[in-house]
Amino acid sequence: MKTKRPEKIASERLKGQTALITGASRGIGLAIARALAAQGCNLILTARDQAALTRSSRELARMEVTITAHSCDVRDPQSVDALFSFISRHSKRIDILINNAGIAHANFPVEQLPYPVWKEVMATNLDGMFLVTQSALRTMKRGGTIVNNLSIAATRVFARSSAYNASKHGALGFTNTLREELRAKGIRVIGLLPGATDTDIWKTLWPQAPRRKMMSAASVAQIVVQALLLPSNATVENLEILPSAGTL
Repeated sequence: MKTKRPEKIASERLKGQTALITGASRGIGLAIARALAAQGCNLILTARDQAALTRSSRELARMEVTITAHSCDVRDPQSVDALFSFISRHSKRIDILINNAGIAHANFPVEQLPYPVWKEVMATNLDGMFLVTQSALRTMKRGGTIVNNLSIAATRVFARSSAYNASKHGALGFTNTLREELRAKGIRVIGLLPGATDTDIWKTLWPQAPRRKMMSAASVAQIVVQALLLPSNATVENLEILPSAGTL
């Protein structure tokens, strides 16, 4: 009997697994969805924008995997509950969770930042990650992986982005704690810390940003897949990926 080559085994490791991706209708979330579908992963996609989610689902439906989609506002516990009720009717388990949903805010110094803006950013980037993760853990088994998209802002600060910085620093603390809690259960937790990536978030953060110097969302997704393909007894804990051009 022929033995499969290591690279062949790696290429089939994710086939048939089920991945839940939040913020899956655009940017890094959609790029990760494409990359995982190429690996044979079945996908559960969610985002707030139903129209964009429908477009993404139609695109990915052309691949030979199962695609299901359900809109969800990760800030809202009832909306998250409805998402997981939907998931329970379509899938027995979640093997991979990609916590990607996140927002930025326009530049304001702290003394001028509107409190409702602070609350919305924290609710999306931190509370939403908590709510989705807590629900997903009920169906995740040994061998599963959680990837939290944190941004390089989880370890660095950018003036006039206090709510975004604070939410990402908090999400890193949550991610690191979660990793320690889940080690014994055999569930890996990866913090994804991408630097400047050419996505729509720059329309809010810095409309004149030099996008030609940025990484593509597909490049970030490729790194995520490589981390997921590691053997179950190995992991990347916090994955920092930056543009080769350096600081923008």
